[in-house]
Amino acid sequence: MTEQRREHATAIPSKSQRKREALALLDLARNLTDLEAGALLRLPLDEDLRTAIDQARSIRSNVARKRAVHYLAKLLRQRDAGPVLEALERLRTEARGLAAAHHRVEAWRDELIADGDAAVQRLVEAQYHAHAQTLRQLTRNARREARLGLPAAAARKLFRALRAIDDESPLPPVGGK
Repeated sequence: MTEQRREHATAIPSKSQRKREALALLDLARNLTDLEAGALLRLPLDEDLRTAIDQARSIRSNVARKRAVHYLAKLLRQRDAGPVLEALERLRTEARGLAAAHHRVEAWRDELIADGDAAVQRLVEAQYHAHAQTLRQLTRNARREARLGLPAAAARKLFRALRAIDDESPLPPVGGK
């Protein structure tokens, strides 16, 4: 008799577990309504979900928006939300990677402007020989602009050059060799 109860207990989720799952789907619904339109297009959503998301996004009243988000969570409970959740996590991971690359390029630009040829030499020694002349020239121009208090046009060019280099092969961390 106890064996049957154990099997039955493991087969049916508890009320607390169902609540946790419902709250997780409500959180997913909120995240979906906060996403940009371009990111939403990359998610595997059916037409009903897209319509519900668009409606929830267009509502300005807090109470009505909350009701629309809860309806979206209900729609998600009726479907397998796993693929949507996985795709959303991939988008977040991709965004974190892009942000990290941007910060790495910014750090190198700041390092090159601060340290000049010594920083260029460190970067060239890290397997970026083909770009040595360009980096030196852009760094000198950016340092001159900073010294004279001119607008940072050369610093922007240096940033774009570093971003192009990073796209070819990721730059090392600023302190790393």
